[in-house]
Amino acid sequence: MNTLLGRRTRVLAAITATAGLVLVSACTSSDDGGSGSKTAAGGVELVKAGQLTTCTHLPYPPFQSEIDGKVQGFDVSLIDLAADDLGVKQEILDTPFENFKTGAFLNSGECDLAAAGMTITDERKKNVDFSDPYFEATQALLVDRKSGVTSLADLKSKGAKLGAQAQTTGEDYAKGQGLDPVSFESSDAVLNGLRSGQVKAVVIDYPVVQGWLKDKANADAFQVAEQINTGEQYGFTVKKGNAKLLAALNKAISDAKADGTYKKLYEKWIGPYEESAASPSAS
Repeated sequence: MNTLLGRRTRVLAAITATAGLVLVSACTSSDDGGSGSKTAAGGVELVKAGQLTTCTHLPYPPFQSEIDGKVQGFDVSLIDLAADDLGVKQEILDTPFENFKTGAFLNSGECDLAAAGMTITDERKKNVDFSDPYFEATQALLVDRKSGVTSLADLKSKGAKLGAQAQTTGEDYAKGQGLDPVSFESSDAVLNGLRSGQVKAVVIDYPVVQGWLKDKANADAFQVAEQINTGEQYGFTVKKGNAKLLAALNKAISDAKADGTYKKLYEKWIGPYEESAASPSAS
């Protein structure tokens, strides 16, 4: 996301009122194996003993969302691999997406890392350190079939309302094209805005659209008018200077690509796998 589309639960396990954070279970536990140590394998320092604490923003399927009472998805599965290597369990905090730009919850010690279908940008690199890219992202223009909109240019000429998720690269792209999109707080809210007729089209990460259109009712009413290749790549983030955790994340990504785990997870959560989806080069 994430700033484009780019990746959020209803049954939330605990609330940290002072930080405005929600702690959610992602098939995880806070068991520290009895050691009580905040140092994991490889000398990685953790904010809480026995767990790798991940900040995200829910829901953002297929990267992270609640399924059967647990937070699951592509990002969750990849971070679970890193947690396994460190000998700990992953725990997830649901936090506002705008905080990922500043690295606020990393700097305050609330989270070890952030994983939220987040696009690697030079602006964000000023505040956080990114992992190697793990996903090639494209945007999609999703429209109401009755709107007659076939492209962004067509959208402009018809004066139809466009929606986008706030603080994302999708919103930035739309504004860069001279459009004034209606801002929504989450990907769910964007799609609900389209469904309810608040907007006639939305710019949003293509994998999100793919998942949404698996529902026949959605596919009957809406369609992808245009795919937009913006050259974006997703990365996980850590606090600036946290080199050991960054190395652990990069190792998990590299190992998963090498042993076929990445391909299996991609096909499970995203769809048909193409080598370009796992390109190792960041833009």
